[in-house]
Amino acid sequence: MTDTTASTTPAPDPAAITTIACVGIGTIGGGWAAYFLARGYRVKAWDPSPHAANRVRSLIDAAWPALTELGLAEGADPRAISVHTDLAEALDGAEFVQESAPEVLEMKQRLLADIDRHAAPGVVIASSTSGYSMTEMATEAVHPERLVVGHPFNPPYLIPLVEVVGGEATDPAAVAWASAWYERLGKSVITMDREVPGFIANRLQEALWREALHMVANGEATVEQIDRSITDGPGLRWPLQGPMLTFHLAGGPGGMAHMLDHFGPSLRSPWTRLDAPELTQELRDAVVDGCDEEADGRTVADLVVERDRAIIAVRRLVEQIREGAA
Repeated sequence: MTDTTASTTPAPDPAAITTIACVGIGTIGGGWAAYFLARGYRVKAWDPSPHAANRVRSLIDAAWPALTELGLAEGADPRAISVHTDLAEALDGAEFVQESAPEVLEMKQRLLADIDRHAAPGVVIASSTSGYSMTEMATEAVHPERLVVGHPFNPPYLIPLVEVVGGEATDPAAVAWASAWYERLGKSVITMDREVPGFIANRLQEALWREALHMVANGEATVEQIDRSITDGPGLRWPLQGPMLTFHLAGGPGGMAHMLDHFGPSLRSPWTRLDAPELTQELRDAVVDGCDEEADGRTVADLVVERDRAIIAVRRLVEQIREGAA
């Protein structure tokens, strides 16, 4: 007989949550623990390593100055964490679970099933996985409807982005709850419409990474040249406006429409080792419409002013940091 308790129990009220379980406290899990502590929550952590407690303590101590500079929540306490080797003990009283175990599929499947078995009914369980879909990972869980992906970026205590997506058996309400919960924590949340291998940001950064490795392997650029090409080049535009709006501005007053119409044929130029998609009318229109929606009424001139201000601010800040380190 299938236990339906978890599926019929509503998720906790985010405003009433006091305790979070971090399952796996390596670099990512420990970073999550530091972030949750900075937001004023109590953390119960689980990790089988005998060195886990010392490791996470060191990570929290190292992260705390930056978290303090960003602003701590009332009652934030870096010592409000307990480390357990018994999973059921760590999950007892937890109102949200963030799993951050190593990227081994069979391990994830077993661990998520164990978490599902011990976590209180209704508690949403999120995985920090960066490579697996929840459909793949939830195969052994009795209540896969409460399992979601909450994919962060390292270090999760500083980088705001979290990509949230469910699996085929995930209840859409759990996805909506998780997205609202991360936003409450101060995260920048992308609620994905469907599962995509590698998610969104990883797909983009991996494309850049592969191309960089090609250039190094072929003697076309050094590691330093590649890094500088981003930090002193397009990376200065991206903190405020991502690659799509950046190319939208490259089209001048005509925006993305002019950019695609004028430079579309160059997608077939042999600059990259990645195959370019066919620039169909449907793809063109989707990209143009997406830029228009993101611009939200701002003209290209308006966006240029925003971009320039952001670049100046970023450059000045980076210069101050570099001068301080000299």
